[in-house]
Amino acid sequence: MALFEMKWLRRFVRRHTHPIPEHRADLWKRRLSIGYAILAWQAFGLVCYMVYTGRNDYAKYYGYKSEEELALSPAQQFAKHINVEGTGKIIRISGLTKVEEVPFDASAAKRVKD
Repeated sequence: MALFEMKWLRRFVRRHTHPIPEHRADLWKRRLSIGYAILAWQAFGLVCYMVYTGRNDYAKYYGYKSEEELALSPAQQFAKHINVEGTGKIIRISGLTKVEEVPFDASAAKRVKD
């Protein structure tokens, strides 16, 4: 509670609720922990299954991305997403060597978006 400093909420909850016996609170804490572990394991299994079947990029698989968006590198997609203004260069580096240098023009990216 100290993180958000909502003392009014703490006072309200303490005033309008009764204390829970410790053994019951411990029992429900264990039950919720087991439920959370099962839910997390199922979510992990779903992610592994989606990657195994080739559906790890759901936007591409379900057709939410156009062919133009798929052709862009992640750096170009990010530059479009944060609305970079003007022109610039996107430089790709691997290790200590420059692999690729791509010019980026925001006005051309906006025309593709519209």
